[in-house]
Amino acid sequence: MRSFPPLFRRAVRICYYAVFLAVPFAAIAQSSPPITYAISLASPEQHLVEVQMTLPAGASQRDLQLPVWNALYQVRDFAQYVNWVRATDRSGKRLPVRPLETSRWQVQGAEDGAIVEYQIYADLPGPFGAQLNPHHAFFNLAEILMYPVDARSATMRVRLSHVPAGWGIATPLLSEPAGDFTAESYDRLVDSPVEAGNFQESDFDEAGGHFRVIVDADSADYNMDKILAALHKIVAAATTWMNDRPFDTYMFLYHFPHGPAGGGMEHSYSTAIEINADAMRQSLNAFTGVTAHEFFHLWNVKRIRPQTLEPVDYTKENYTRALWFSEGMTSAAEATIQLRAGLLDEERYLARLGAEISELERRPAHLTQSAEESSLDAWLEGDSYYHRPERSISYYNKGELLGVMLDLAVREASHGRVSLREVLQWMNTNYAKKGRFFDDSAGVRQAAEAVSHADLGWFFTKYVAGTDEIPWNDFLRSVGLRAEQITITQADAGFSASRDFDGPMLVGAVESGSEAERAGLEVGDTILELQGKPAGQESRETLLRLNPGDTLKLKVRGRRGERELKWKVGARQEISYEVIDLDHVTADQRARRAAWLKGEAQNVEPASGARPPASGNLGPVTPTPEAESRGPHAEIQTPLQTAGAPAP
Repeated sequence: MRSFPPLFRRAVRICYYAVFLAVPFAAIAQSSPPITYAISLASPEQHLVEVQMTLPAGASQRDLQLPVWNALYQVRDFAQYVNWVRATDRSGKRLPVRPLETSRWQVQGAEDGAIVEYQIYADLPGPFGAQLNPHHAFFNLAEILMYPVDARSATMRVRLSHVPAGWGIATPLLSEPAGDFTAESYDRLVDSPVEAGNFQESDFDEAGGHFRVIVDADSADYNMDKILAALHKIVAAATTWMNDRPFDTYMFLYHFPHGPAGGGMEHSYSTAIEINADAMRQSLNAFTGVTAHEFFHLWNVKRIRPQTLEPVDYTKENYTRALWFSEGMTSAAEATIQLRAGLLDEERYLARLGAEISELERRPAHLTQSAEESSLDAWLEGDSYYHRPERSISYYNKGELLGVMLDLAVREASHGRVSLREVLQWMNTNYAKKGRFFDDSAGVRQAAEAVSHADLGWFFTKYVAGTDEIPWNDFLRSVGLRAEQITITQADAGFSASRDFDGPMLVGAVESGSEAERAGLEVGDTILELQGKPAGQESRETLLRLNPGDTLKLKVRGRRGERELKWKVGARQEISYEVIDLDHVTADQRARRAAWLKGEAQNVEPASGARPPASGNLGPVTPTPEAESRGPHAEIQTPLQTAGAPAP
């Protein structure tokens, strides 16, 4: 998903390891009896899910863990929703269950196996939650399913029971004839969302793969033919760009609710995406952007994965410095995919690039917090103060810009022979396909230097690990562009707020002496409605459309109770950036720009002794012995790679 401006900072999404090797899992399946789950949907009106977990014979004491976090980089302690837990042996004799920690229980006397039952409340809407209601069920399974600590790698089998009449079930999990769904491990199980309800399903084939499309929405709010046409283009553009298709079957799952909508969550063989119905009716721009982003995640972060996110620790935070790459670089790839697919043109792309530069430059924290530090601090995104512009930057935002600038730097260093595409393909070949993880920023640098045969340490030291100002024009000059600073008059609402994907919109700051303060808005207030509509992801666009002098109406809840506020919007002068042509653009620069916008190298060998095209002092481009020894980048130019194992 693309980064929001400071007013609406995204909560971050977690990503589970998805390089599944057939031989080890086959051995596990043969040697370990499966763990089975029965999930009852008998109480949708109360949002209550009852789970029965059957443990095979084993140790006499079995520890059970419910993850404390999933789908967002936030500890949400799903154990808060567990009403009760009990266990019996196979004859029905009650077994002792003892809580060890908030999210861990111990079953005693389980040497001959045990049946564990518990009830859990599920009403977290959106692609990052788990919800059961009379309309549908949607589960991120890690939020409702405990796992035996000593058998996380065992085969898992799941069955849904008491499914309301007329409901279908959609999931990327392998379906068995008896109606069960299976996974080779708990990690794979919880990387597979489940939708149950009266949804519409379609499918298509592209790039040799089969794609399912599940839509849970009012049929008047979308056009399935247009959705399928856009998906064809996105899939074709992404798979050809990566020269790879690491699956046989993939599932797109969409919700188009009226009111707040939460974004998208990536999975190894699927994605779950939520977009406001009004936005869907207006255009497919939001749809194509978030879909391209989430689809590209099946490579970047699901398979091209930083070592610091492995193994997933379901009991506490997983800290990493690589989210600028795993998320931000995916945003850069998202734009390239849309450009290649014909869903984004040059004018809109350059406007987007200017907006991203503006967002970063307006935040004083870009001089104090690096992209790596922003990644490390992801776990603070649930706190409103953290979103203040003097406190933090977004690794989505700076990561996307670093992706664009690294692309230009690699092109410059290699005389146009390689690009970001080759960097990502090298990582796919040397990490993902070999079941290896990369060493955070050092691993990205290794890939960039391997394909460009140049020392790019200056780039990573200054702009990834450091907080040096990025010389935009030095990078952009090679493609005949510059970032021009302008001053604009902007509507000033007098406050800043943030909204997590699955949470309310919270007021983080109110300007002293502003109309917002005089109207009674306070830090910590929850915004319920904005201009008469539920506060949500689309509220950002509502605020951006305001002009100085317009009336802003809010419904809020805080320490002074629920109240309605309104005031006249003020004005402020603000620095912004536009990415525009140089005064004189050469033919060479236009050729380089054309290749850049396609996400492709120019494949032009420089004449003997020729120097790189002049584009400012970006840094040294001297080939390093390490880069030379890694071999030519041509090793990744192979026929389209496809999955070697059956699709889930």
